[in-house]
Amino acid sequence: MASAAKPFTAERAILLLGWIATATAVMMYVSYLSQIQLNLTGHKGSMVQPLATAVNCTLWVAYGLLKPQRDWPVALANAPGVVLGAITFATAL
Repeated sequence: MASAAKPFTAERAILLLGWIATATAVMMYVSYLSQIQLNLTGHKGSMVQPLATAVNCTLWVAYGLLKPQRDWPVALANAPGVVLGAITFATAL
């Protein structure tokens, strides 16, 4: 027998948001490689890393604030990354 698809509930949406945030965290750290390479050759750094930081931190802040029991440490720890990542991205344009 085929199983019925589970309904897309708020709880499932929060779980999905957590997995997306985890994936973007990995992308954020991988993006450091191009930044390091550019820095070592004396060229202006990549915009990828600060953009990935801003997106990742935005997702973690949303995750922390949208959970039924808010996760303030997660939200507050990532809030500076939203601002600083966005500023760094904008100044790298």
